[in-house]
Amino acid sequence: MKLADLNNLTLDNIGSWPWPVRVVVAILVFSLILGLGYWQDISTQEEELAKAQNTEVELKQTFEAKQKKAVNLAALKDQLEDIKQTFGDLLKRLPNKTEVAALLVDISQQGLAAGLEFELFKPGGEVPTDFYVELPIQIQVTGDFHAFGRFISGMSDLPRIVTNHNIHISSRQSGAKLTLETTAKTYRYMDEEEESKKAPSNAPRAK
Repeated sequence: MKLADLNNLTLDNIGSWPWPVRVVVAILVFSLILGLGYWQDISTQEEELAKAQNTEVELKQTFEAKQKKAVNLAALKDQLEDIKQTFGDLLKRLPNKTEVAALLVDISQQGLAAGLEFELFKPGGEVPTDFYVELPIQIQVTGDFHAFGRFISGMSDLPRIVTNHNIHISSRQSGAKLTLETTAKTYRYMDEEEESKKAPSNAPRAK
């Protein structure tokens, strides 16, 4: 077959093309079809496969995280029960309104038992919070370091919760005695009547 014969080839006489030319053209057409099929079909499937693989990794991570939580669920429940019990014990240490007066006597007796002299013992106004009422007490006593230590330790050992704040110790100009100033705070339950009075104050006001 000569080069001039190739120039005479057209689509109109494709049936009369030489056999080798038809084979080459068929291979080229087949390769083109495969290429287009890969581009339109296989490449799309590869993208979907990549997305599925990424989703699989995310699901595995989520599963592992939930599995760890499930393994620790029993321990977390035990911790929650411990917290509830501890919180309940602390609530039991809060006096009600009728027990506050006796608690104030207990605090003053701790100071006297430690050998201190009271110069000020002044309960302040009650401060309501979420579910309890805070009662601050301004205290000023005179004595020595050991007596102060016994007094503070005695208050912390009371069956009811008493905390001390803004502790300040100073010496007098004359004599060997020291002065201790502190704000002791005790707490009590907020009863149902106080809760009901507090609720409307937290409600939004009508405009």
